[in-house]
Amino acid sequence: EVACYPEFHPQARSPHEDLRNFKRKVDAGADAAITQYFYNIDSYLRFIDDCEGLGIDLPIVPGIMPIGNFAQLARFSDACGAEIPRWLRMKMQSLGDDVASIRSLGLEVVTDLCDRLLSAGAPGLHFYTMNQAGLTSTIWQRLGL
Repeated sequence: EVACYPEFHPQARSPHEDLRNFKRKVDAGADAAITQYFYNIDSYLRFIDDCEGLGIDLPIVPGIMPIGNFAQLARFSDACGAEIPRWLRMKMQSLGDDVASIRSLGLEVVTDLCDRLLSAGAPGLHFYTMNQAGLTSTIWQRLGL
């Protein structure tokens, strides 16, 4: 398995360059890939379409990051180049330090994202738990997995 970036790697000069780099990994023998986490399903679906356009045909498993601590997630996302959609960032920021509400909204948003990904044909889900396995278990239960 290799890594790939539906929103493109932060050190890549362009999305096209990053996609070509991913194709080199596939051509070198990769048989599956796991994406960086994301919260915008359109980024993943567009990435899949772009990959298919280049003849990339392997399972691309979406990376999922449950949301337990938004301030920590925002810092981590800013550092690694993962986009938090503006609507989600604003909604989370409006909750301030209300941990229960942040977790509740995070579970709702991520469960919906996972459901939509699976419905769109994603070959599975890869959870980045960050030592928060309970959030992942709750998402699995809500999805009926």
